[in-house]
Amino acid sequence: MAFNPRMSILPPQPQQSRQRKKEEEAAYANMRLPDREIVGCINELGIPFTLADLQKPNPIQVQMIFEWFGELLMNKTRQTVDPAMRAAAEDVCGPELGEAMMPSDTRNLLGFYVSLRRLMLDCGVNDFSFNDLYKPTHDRLVRMLSYVINFVRFRESQTSVIDQHCNKAEQTKARIEQLYVENQNMEAQLEEMRHNRRAMEVLVQEKTVRNEELKKRLLELRRSQEKVAARLEEAKTKKGELAAELEEKTATKIALKQESAKLRPYVLQSPSALQASLAELSNTLNNDKAHIDALDRRSRALQTSTDSFSVVASDVASCIKLLEEIAIELAKEEEENVKNARQRDALTDRGQNVREVERQEALLKRQLAKWVDRTAHLRTQSQEKAQRAKEKMEELRAVHRKLTEERSEKGKDIERRRVRIEQTEKKMLDLKENIENEVHAAHDEYLKMEAHIKLYITEMEQAI
Repeated sequence: MAFNPRMSILPPQPQQSRQRKKEEEAAYANMRLPDREIVGCINELGIPFTLADLQKPNPIQVQMIFEWFGELLMNKTRQTVDPAMRAAAEDVCGPELGEAMMPSDTRNLLGFYVSLRRLMLDCGVNDFSFNDLYKPTHDRLVRMLSYVINFVRFRESQTSVIDQHCNKAEQTKARIEQLYVENQNMEAQLEEMRHNRRAMEVLVQEKTVRNEELKKRLLELRRSQEKVAARLEEAKTKKGELAAELEEKTATKIALKQESAKLRPYVLQSPSALQASLAELSNTLNNDKAHIDALDRRSRALQTSTDSFSVVASDVASCIKLLEEIAIELAKEEEENVKNARQRDALTDRGQNVREVERQEALLKRQLAKWVDRTAHLRTQSQEKAQRAKEKMEELRAVHRKLTEERSEKGKDIERRRVRIEQTEKKMLDLKENIENEVHAAHDEYLKMEAHIKLYITEMEQAI
Protein backbone atom coordinates (compact mmCIF):
# COMPACT_ATOMS: atom_id res chain seq x y z
CA MET A 1 0.00 0.00 0.00
CA ALA A 2 1.31 3.46 -0.88
CA PHE A 3 2.21 5.71 2.03
CA ASN A 4 0.78 9.21 1.76
CA PRO A 5 2.63 11.66 4.01
CA ARG A 6 0.79 14.27 6.05
CA MET A 7 -0.11 17.32 3.98
CA SER A 8 1.59 20.50 5.01
CA ILE A 9 -0.26 23.80 5.42
CA LEU A 10 2.62 25.67 3.82
CA PRO A 11 2.27 26.38 0.10
CA PRO A 12 4.54 24.20 -2.04
CA GLN A 13 7.58 25.64 -3.69
CA PRO A 14 6.99 26.78 -7.27
CA GLN A 15 9.89 24.73 -8.61
CA GLN A 16 8.66 21.53 -6.96
CA SER A 17 5.10 22.11 -8.18
CA ARG A 18 6.34 22.73 -11.72
CA GLN A 19 8.49 19.57 -11.59
CA ARG A 20 5.58 17.51 -10.25
CA LYS A 21 3.32 18.95 -12.94
CA LYS A 22 5.83 17.98 -15.63
CA GLU A 23 6.03 14.45 -14.26
CA GLU A 24 2.24 14.16 -14.22
CA GLU A 25 2.02 15.45 -17.78
CA ALA A 26 4.65 12.97 -18.92
CA ALA A 27 2.78 10.12 -17.21
CA TYR A 28 -0.51 11.33 -18.68
CA ALA A 29 1.02 11.40 -22.15
CA ASN A 30 1.77 7.70 -21.79
CA MET A 31 -1.59 6.88 -20.20
CA ARG A 32 -3.89 8.92 -22.48
CA LEU A 33 -6.16 6.89 -24.72
CA PRO A 34 -7.72 7.98 -28.02
CA ASP A 35 -11.28 9.24 -27.92
CA ARG A 36 -12.58 6.39 -30.10
CA GLU A 37 -10.99 3.78 -27.84
CA ILE A 38 -12.55 5.40 -24.76
CA VAL A 39 -15.96 5.50 -26.44
CA GLY A 40 -15.62 1.85 -27.52
CA CYS A 41 -14.69 0.75 -23.97
CA ILE A 42 -17.67 2.57 -22.46
CA ASN A 43 -20.01 1.11 -25.08
CA GLU A 44 -18.69 -2.36 -24.19
CA LEU A 45 -19.86 -1.70 -20.63
CA GLY A 46 -23.43 -1.42 -21.89
CA ILE A 47 -23.71 2.38 -21.62
CA PRO A 48 -24.61 4.20 -24.86
CA PHE A 49 -21.85 6.73 -25.46
CA THR A 50 -20.67 8.59 -28.58
CA LEU A 51 -17.87 10.93 -29.57
CA ALA A 52 -20.30 13.82 -29.31
CA ASP A 53 -21.07 12.85 -25.72
CA LEU A 54 -17.32 12.80 -25.03
CA GLN A 55 -16.79 16.19 -26.73
CA LYS A 56 -19.71 17.73 -24.85
CA PRO A 57 -20.08 15.64 -21.67
CA ASN A 58 -23.41 15.49 -19.86
CA PRO A 59 -23.12 15.51 -16.02
CA ILE A 60 -25.83 12.89 -15.56
CA GLN A 61 -24.23 10.55 -18.09
CA VAL A 62 -20.76 11.11 -16.59
CA GLN A 63 -22.11 10.34 -13.12
CA MET A 64 -23.67 7.11 -14.44
CA ILE A 65 -20.33 6.07 -16.00
CA PHE A 66 -18.37 6.75 -12.82
CA GLU A 67 -21.04 5.03 -10.75
CA TRP A 68 -20.67 1.95 -12.91
CA PHE A 69 -16.87 2.02 -12.45
CA GLY A 70 -17.38 2.44 -8.69
CA GLU A 71 -19.66 -0.59 -8.59
CA LEU A 72 -17.21 -2.63 -10.70
CA LEU A 73 -14.05 -1.76 -8.77
CA MET A 74 -15.28 -0.92 -5.24
CA ASN A 75 -18.80 -2.41 -5.14
CA LYS A 76 -20.13 1.02 -4.13
CA THR A 77 -22.94 3.06 -5.64
CA ARG A 78 -25.25 5.82 -4.50
CA GLN A 79 -27.62 3.21 -3.05
CA THR A 80 -24.85 1.56 -0.97
CA VAL A 81 -23.80 4.85 0.64
CA ASP A 82 -27.41 5.97 1.19
CA PRO A 83 -27.87 4.41 4.71
CA ALA A 84 -24.63 5.92 6.05
CA MET A 85 -25.33 9.34 4.53
CA ARG A 86 -28.92 9.30 5.80
CA ALA A 87 -27.70 8.46 9.31
CA ALA A 88 -25.09 11.23 9.10
CA ALA A 89 -27.72 13.73 7.95
CA GLU A 90 -30.03 12.72 10.79
CA ASP A 91 -27.18 13.04 13.30
CA VAL A 92 -26.23 16.50 12.02
CA CYS A 93 -29.65 18.02 11.28
CA GLY A 94 -31.98 15.75 13.18
CA PRO A 95 -34.49 13.17 11.85
CA GLU A 96 -37.06 15.82 10.94
CA LEU A 97 -34.82 18.30 9.09
CA GLY A 98 -32.45 15.75 7.53
CA GLU A 99 -34.41 15.34 4.29
CA ALA A 100 -35.24 19.03 4.06
CA MET A 101 -31.73 20.36 4.66
CA MET A 102 -29.89 17.62 2.77
CA PRO A 103 -31.85 15.99 -0.08
CA SER A 104 -31.13 12.33 -0.74
CA ASP A 105 -29.70 12.90 -4.26
CA THR A 106 -27.24 15.52 -3.05
CA ARG A 107 -25.99 13.63 0.00
CA ASN A 108 -25.73 10.31 -1.87
CA LEU A 109 -23.75 12.04 -4.64
CA LEU A 110 -21.41 13.58 -2.05
CA GLY A 111 -20.96 10.22 -0.31
CA PHE A 112 -20.27 8.50 -3.61
CA TYR A 113 -17.85 11.30 -4.49
CA VAL A 114 -15.73 10.48 -1.41
CA SER A 115 -15.39 6.82 -2.43
CA LEU A 116 -14.85 7.79 -6.08
CA ARG A 117 -12.09 10.21 -5.12
CA ARG A 118 -10.28 7.42 -3.27
CA LEU A 119 -10.58 5.27 -6.41
CA MET A 120 -9.22 8.11 -8.58
CA LEU A 121 -6.28 8.53 -6.20
CA ASP A 122 -5.52 4.81 -6.57
CA CYS A 123 -5.81 5.17 -10.36
CA GLY A 124 -3.33 8.09 -10.35
CA VAL A 125 -5.66 11.10 -10.60
CA ASN A 126 -4.61 13.37 -7.70
CA ASP A 127 -6.66 16.46 -8.65
CA PHE A 128 -10.10 14.89 -8.91
CA SER A 129 -12.78 17.33 -7.73
CA PHE A 130 -16.55 17.59 -7.45
CA ASN A 131 -16.67 19.77 -10.56
CA ASP A 132 -15.55 16.75 -12.59
CA LEU A 133 -18.94 15.22 -11.79
CA TYR A 134 -21.06 18.35 -11.75
CA LYS A 135 -19.42 20.37 -14.59
CA PRO A 136 -17.27 17.94 -16.60
CA THR A 137 -15.07 19.11 -19.49
CA HIS A 138 -13.68 17.20 -22.42
CA ASP A 139 -10.01 17.26 -21.40
CA ARG A 140 -10.70 16.35 -17.77
CA LEU A 141 -13.12 13.57 -18.73
CA VAL A 142 -10.65 12.07 -21.26
CA ARG A 143 -7.89 12.17 -18.66
CA MET A 144 -9.92 10.53 -15.91
CA LEU A 145 -11.43 7.87 -18.19
CA SER A 146 -7.97 7.06 -19.59
CA TYR A 147 -6.60 6.50 -16.09
CA VAL A 148 -9.60 4.44 -15.01
CA ILE A 149 -9.65 2.27 -18.15
CA ASN A 150 -5.91 1.61 -17.84
CA PHE A 151 -6.43 0.72 -14.19
CA VAL A 152 -9.23 -1.70 -15.14
CA ARG A 153 -7.03 -3.30 -17.78
CA PHE A 154 -4.16 -3.64 -15.31
CA ARG A 155 -6.56 -5.15 -12.78
CA GLU A 156 -7.82 -7.68 -15.32
CA SER A 157 -4.24 -8.62 -16.21
CA GLN A 158 -3.47 -9.21 -12.51
CA THR A 159 -6.64 -11.19 -11.79
CA SER A 160 -4.68 -14.37 -10.99
CA VAL A 161 -2.50 -12.56 -8.46
CA ILE A 162 -5.53 -10.88 -6.87
CA ASP A 163 -7.41 -14.18 -6.75
CA GLN A 164 -4.31 -15.86 -5.31
CA HIS A 165 -4.07 -13.32 -2.50
CA CYS A 166 -7.82 -13.49 -1.87
CA ASN A 167 -7.69 -17.29 -1.77
CA LYS A 168 -4.68 -17.14 0.53
CA ALA A 169 -6.56 -14.82 2.85
CA GLU A 170 -9.60 -17.11 2.77
CA GLN A 171 -7.40 -20.15 3.41
CA THR A 172 -5.72 -18.36 6.31
CA LYS A 173 -9.11 -17.44 7.75
CA ALA A 174 -10.40 -20.99 7.28
CA ARG A 175 -7.21 -22.39 8.84
CA ILE A 176 -7.61 -20.04 11.81
CA GLU A 177 -11.21 -21.14 12.28
CA GLN A 178 -10.18 -24.80 11.93
CA LEU A 179 -7.38 -24.39 14.47
CA TYR A 180 -9.76 -22.60 16.81
CA VAL A 181 -12.33 -25.39 16.48
CA GLU A 182 -9.60 -28.03 16.97
CA ASN A 183 -8.35 -26.14 20.01
CA GLN A 184 -11.87 -26.03 21.44
CA ASN A 185 -12.33 -29.75 20.74
CA MET A 186 -8.96 -30.56 22.32
CA GLU A 187 -9.82 -28.48 25.38
CA ALA A 188 -13.19 -30.24 25.67
CA GLN A 189 -11.51 -33.63 25.24
CA LEU A 190 -8.84 -32.69 27.77
CA GLU A 191 -11.51 -31.56 30.23
CA GLU A 192 -13.41 -34.80 29.67
CA MET A 193 -10.23 -36.80 30.24
CA ARG A 194 -9.54 -34.83 33.40
CA HIS A 195 -13.08 -35.54 34.55
CA ASN A 196 -12.62 -39.23 33.74
CA ARG A 197 -9.30 -39.22 35.51
CA ARG A 198 -10.85 -37.67 38.62
CA ALA A 199 -13.64 -40.25 38.47
CA MET A 200 -11.10 -43.05 38.04
CA GLU A 201 -9.05 -41.68 40.93
CA VAL A 202 -12.19 -41.65 43.09
CA LEU A 203 -12.96 -45.24 42.04
CA VAL A 204 -9.36 -46.32 42.65
CA GLN A 205 -9.42 -44.62 46.03
CA GLU A 206 -12.70 -46.33 46.90
CA LYS A 207 -11.31 -49.67 45.71
CA THR A 208 -8.13 -49.05 47.75
CA VAL A 209 -10.15 -48.25 50.86
CA ARG A 210 -12.32 -51.30 50.27
CA ASN A 211 -9.21 -53.40 49.68
CA GLU A 212 -7.71 -52.16 52.93
CA GLU A 213 -10.95 -52.94 54.74
CA LEU A 214 -11.02 -56.40 53.17
CA LYS A 215 -7.40 -56.94 54.16
CA LYS A 216 -8.20 -55.96 57.72
CA ARG A 217 -11.24 -58.22 57.66
CA LEU A 218 -9.12 -61.03 56.22
CA LEU A 219 -6.55 -60.59 58.98
CA GLU A 220 -9.32 -60.68 61.55
CA LEU A 221 -10.74 -63.82 59.92
CA ARG A 222 -7.29 -65.38 59.88
CA ARG A 223 -6.91 -64.62 63.58
CA SER A 224 -10.39 -66.07 64.24
CA GLN A 225 -9.43 -69.08 62.09
CA GLU A 226 -6.29 -69.56 64.17
CA LYS A 227 -8.34 -69.25 67.35
CA VAL A 228 -10.91 -71.72 65.98
CA ALA A 229 -8.07 -74.07 64.92
CA ALA A 230 -6.57 -73.80 68.41
CA ARG A 231 -9.98 -74.50 69.95
CA LEU A 232 -10.39 -77.36 67.49
CA GLU A 233 -7.06 -78.82 68.56
CA GLU A 234 -8.06 -78.38 72.19
CA ALA A 235 -11.41 -80.02 71.42
CA LYS A 236 -9.63 -82.89 69.63
CA THR A 237 -7.26 -83.31 72.58
CA LYS A 238 -10.15 -83.19 74.99
CA LYS A 239 -12.05 -85.59 72.74
CA GLY A 240 -9.10 -88.04 72.86
CA GLU A 241 -8.93 -87.72 76.60
CA LEU A 242 -12.70 -88.20 76.90
CA ALA A 243 -12.52 -91.16 74.49
CA ALA A 244 -9.78 -92.76 76.59
CA GLU A 245 -11.75 -92.02 79.74
CA LEU A 246 -14.86 -93.44 78.02
CA GLU A 247 -12.99 -96.60 77.09
CA GLU A 248 -11.75 -96.88 80.64
CA LYS A 249 -15.24 -96.31 82.01
CA THR A 250 -16.63 -98.80 79.49
CA ALA A 251 -14.11 -101.41 80.59
CA THR A 252 -14.94 -100.66 84.21
CA LYS A 253 -18.66 -100.88 83.37
CA ILE A 254 -18.18 -104.25 81.67
CA ALA A 255 -16.25 -105.51 84.67
CA LEU A 256 -18.93 -104.22 87.02
CA LYS A 257 -21.61 -105.82 84.85
CA GLN A 258 -19.79 -109.12 85.10
CA GLU A 259 -19.52 -108.80 88.83
CA SER A 260 -23.19 -107.77 89.07
CA ALA A 261 -24.09 -110.77 86.94
CA LYS A 262 -22.24 -112.92 89.39
CA LEU A 263 -24.05 -111.30 92.33
CA ARG A 264 -27.49 -111.18 90.69
CA PRO A 265 -28.59 -114.67 91.86
CA TYR A 266 -28.12 -113.55 95.39
CA VAL A 267 -29.99 -110.35 94.83
CA LEU A 268 -32.96 -112.08 93.18
CA GLN A 269 -33.85 -114.00 96.34
CA SER A 270 -36.77 -112.38 98.25
CA PRO A 271 -36.43 -111.29 101.90
CA SER A 272 -39.50 -113.39 102.93
CA ALA A 273 -37.88 -116.54 101.69
CA LEU A 274 -34.71 -115.59 103.50
CA GLN A 275 -36.77 -114.87 106.62
CA ALA A 276 -38.39 -118.27 106.35
CA SER A 277 -35.03 -119.80 105.91
CA LEU A 278 -33.77 -117.88 108.91
CA ALA A 279 -36.80 -119.09 110.91
CA GLU A 280 -36.18 -122.56 109.86
CA LEU A 281 -32.51 -122.14 110.62
CA SER A 282 -33.31 -120.63 113.97
CA ASN A 283 -35.57 -123.53 114.63
CA THR A 284 -32.83 -125.82 113.59
CA LEU A 285 -30.11 -123.66 115.20
CA ASN A 286 -29.84 -125.70 118.14
CA ASN A 287 -29.78 -128.77 116.02
CA ASP A 288 -27.05 -127.72 113.57
CA LYS A 289 -24.34 -125.42 114.87
CA ALA A 290 -22.27 -126.01 111.88
CA HIS A 291 -25.10 -124.91 109.60
CA ILE A 292 -25.33 -121.57 111.55
CA ASP A 293 -21.72 -120.80 110.93
CA ALA A 294 -22.31 -121.38 107.27
CA LEU A 295 -25.28 -119.09 107.39
CA ASP A 296 -23.20 -116.48 109.21
CA ARG A 297 -20.57 -116.68 106.51
CA ARG A 298 -23.31 -116.55 103.95
CA SER A 299 -24.86 -113.46 105.58
CA ARG A 300 -21.45 -111.75 105.65
CA ALA A 301 -21.09 -112.62 101.97
CA LEU A 302 -24.49 -111.15 101.30
CA GLN A 303 -23.53 -107.97 103.20
CA THR A 304 -20.38 -107.71 101.14
CA SER A 305 -22.39 -108.17 97.93
CA THR A 306 -24.86 -105.52 99.05
CA ASP A 307 -22.04 -103.05 99.66
CA SER A 308 -20.47 -103.93 96.32
CA PHE A 309 -23.80 -103.53 94.57
CA SER A 310 -24.31 -100.04 96.09
CA VAL A 311 -20.83 -99.06 94.96
CA VAL A 312 -21.49 -100.45 91.47
CA ALA A 313 -24.83 -98.60 91.32
CA SER A 314 -23.14 -95.34 92.23
CA ASP A 315 -20.42 -96.00 89.62
CA VAL A 316 -23.05 -96.79 86.99
CA ALA A 317 -24.92 -93.56 87.81
CA SER A 318 -21.68 -91.58 87.48
CA CYS A 319 -20.89 -93.35 84.18
CA ILE A 320 -24.38 -92.52 82.85
CA LYS A 321 -23.90 -88.88 83.85
CA LEU A 322 -20.46 -88.85 82.21
CA LEU A 323 -21.93 -90.38 79.05
CA GLU A 324 -24.58 -87.65 78.96
CA GLU A 325 -21.88 -84.99 79.35
CA ILE A 326 -19.83 -86.68 76.59
CA ALA A 327 -22.92 -86.69 74.35
CA ILE A 328 -23.43 -82.98 75.05
CA GLU A 329 -19.74 -82.28 74.29
CA LEU A 330 -19.97 -84.33 71.12
CA ALA A 331 -23.05 -82.33 70.03
CA LYS A 332 -21.16 -79.11 70.76
CA GLU A 333 -18.18 -80.42 68.83
CA GLU A 334 -20.42 -81.25 65.89
CA GLU A 335 -21.84 -77.73 66.01
CA GLU A 336 -18.29 -76.35 66.17
CA ASN A 337 -17.34 -78.49 63.18
CA VAL A 338 -20.36 -77.19 61.25
CA LYS A 339 -19.45 -73.61 62.19
CA ASN A 340 -15.84 -74.26 61.23
CA ALA A 341 -16.99 -75.63 57.86
CA ARG A 342 -19.18 -72.57 57.31
CA GLN A 343 -16.34 -70.23 58.32
CA ARG A 344 -13.97 -72.19 56.08
CA ASP A 345 -16.39 -71.73 53.15
CA ALA A 346 -16.78 -68.02 54.05
CA LEU A 347 -12.99 -67.67 54.19
CA THR A 348 -12.72 -69.35 50.79
CA ASP A 349 -15.33 -66.96 49.36
CA ARG A 350 -13.62 -63.97 50.97
CA GLY A 351 -10.28 -65.14 49.59
CA GLN A 352 -11.80 -65.39 46.12
CA ASN A 353 -13.31 -61.90 46.56
CA VAL A 354 -9.92 -60.57 47.69
CA ARG A 355 -8.23 -62.14 44.66
CA GLU A 356 -10.94 -60.67 42.40
CA VAL A 357 -10.47 -57.24 44.03
CA GLU A 358 -6.68 -57.51 43.59
CA ARG A 359 -7.17 -58.50 39.96
CA GLN A 360 -9.55 -55.55 39.40
CA GLU A 361 -7.11 -53.26 41.19
CA ALA A 362 -4.26 -54.40 38.91
CA LEU A 363 -6.53 -53.91 35.86
CA LEU A 364 -7.55 -50.43 37.03
CA LYS A 365 -3.89 -49.55 37.67
CA ARG A 366 -2.99 -50.62 34.13
CA GLN A 367 -5.92 -48.63 32.73
CA LEU A 368 -4.91 -45.65 34.85
CA ALA A 369 -1.33 -45.87 33.57
CA LYS A 370 -2.62 -46.03 29.98
CA TRP A 371 -4.88 -43.02 30.56
CA VAL A 372 -2.02 -41.11 32.20
CA ASP A 373 0.26 -41.84 29.23
CA ARG A 374 -2.49 -40.92 26.79
CA THR A 375 -3.23 -37.73 28.74
CA ALA A 376 0.44 -36.78 28.72
CA HIS A 377 0.62 -37.46 24.97
CA LEU A 378 -2.53 -35.44 24.31
CA ARG A 379 -1.28 -32.66 26.56
CA THR A 380 1.99 -32.59 24.60
CA GLN A 381 0.09 -32.52 21.29
CA SER A 382 -2.26 -29.82 22.58
CA GLN A 383 0.71 -27.77 23.80
CA GLU A 384 2.40 -28.13 20.40
CA LYS A 385 -0.82 -27.19 18.60
CA ALA A 386 -1.38 -24.34 21.03
CA GLN A 387 2.18 -23.14 20.39
CA ARG A 388 1.62 -23.31 16.62
CA ALA A 389 -1.73 -21.58 17.01
CA LYS A 390 -0.05 -18.97 19.20
CA GLU A 391 2.57 -18.36 16.53
CA LYS A 392 -0.16 -18.11 13.91
CA MET A 393 -2.08 -15.76 16.17
CA GLU A 394 1.04 -13.63 16.62
CA GLU A 395 1.42 -13.45 12.85
CA LEU A 396 -2.25 -12.64 12.46
CA ARG A 397 -1.99 -10.04 15.22
CA ALA A 398 0.91 -8.46 13.36
CA VAL A 399 -1.17 -8.46 10.16
CA HIS A 400 -4.15 -7.13 12.12
CA ARG A 401 -1.96 -4.46 13.70
CA LYS A 402 -0.71 -3.47 10.27
CA LEU A 403 -4.23 -3.41 8.87
CA THR A 404 -5.38 -1.41 11.91
CA GLU A 405 -2.65 1.13 11.30
CA GLU A 406 -3.62 1.35 7.66
CA ARG A 407 -7.26 1.63 8.66
CA SER A 408 -6.44 4.39 11.16
CA GLU A 409 -4.52 6.22 8.44
CA LYS A 410 -7.46 5.81 6.09
CA GLY A 411 -9.79 6.93 8.89
CA LYS A 412 -7.71 10.05 9.38
CA ASP A 413 -7.76 10.64 5.63
CA ILE A 414 -11.54 10.14 5.61
CA GLU A 415 -11.89 12.51 8.54
CA ARG A 416 -9.88 15.14 6.72
CA ARG A 417 -11.95 14.63 3.60
CA ARG A 418 -15.15 14.74 5.66
CA VAL A 419 -14.05 18.07 7.11
CA ARG A 420 -13.31 19.33 3.61
CA ILE A 421 -16.70 18.06 2.42
CA GLU A 422 -18.40 19.80 5.32
CA GLN A 423 -16.52 23.00 4.51
CA THR A 424 -17.48 22.60 0.84
CA GLU A 425 -21.13 22.02 1.82
CA LYS A 426 -21.04 25.09 4.01
CA LYS A 427 -19.57 27.11 1.16
CA MET A 428 -22.22 25.72 -1.20
CA LEU A 429 -24.98 26.64 1.27
CA ASP A 430 -23.54 30.16 1.61
CA LEU A 431 -23.27 30.40 -2.16
CA LYS A 432 -26.85 29.13 -2.51
CA GLU A 433 -28.07 31.73 -0.03
CA ASN A 434 -26.17 34.46 -1.87
CA ILE A 435 -27.62 33.32 -5.19
CA GLU A 436 -31.12 33.23 -3.73
CA ASN A 437 -30.62 36.71 -2.27
CA GLU A 438 -29.40 37.96 -5.64
CA VAL A 439 -32.37 36.30 -7.40
CA HIS A 440 -34.79 37.92 -4.92
CA ALA A 441 -33.06 41.28 -5.37
CA ALA A 442 -33.21 40.89 -9.17
CA HIS A 443 -36.88 39.90 -8.91
CA ASP A 444 -37.57 43.01 -6.81
CA GLU A 445 -35.74 45.19 -9.33
CA TYR A 446 -37.71 43.52 -12.11
CA LEU A 447 -40.98 44.28 -10.33
CA LYS A 448 -39.90 47.90 -9.81
CA MET A 449 -38.89 48.23 -13.47
CA GLU A 450 -42.18 46.62 -14.54
CA ALA A 451 -44.13 49.09 -12.36
CA HIS A 452 -42.13 52.03 -13.80
CA ILE A 453 -42.73 50.77 -17.33
CA LYS A 454 -46.45 50.34 -16.71
CA LEU A 455 -46.58 53.85 -15.18
CA TYR A 456 -44.67 55.24 -18.15
CA ILE A 457 -46.99 53.50 -20.61
CA THR A 458 -50.01 54.85 -18.73
CA GLU A 459 -48.61 58.37 -18.82
CA MET A 460 -47.82 58.00 -22.53
CA GLU A 461 -51.36 56.83 -23.22
CA GLN A 462 -52.78 59.72 -21.24
CA ALA A 463 -50.53 62.16 -23.09
CA ILE A 464 -51.57 60.73 -26.47
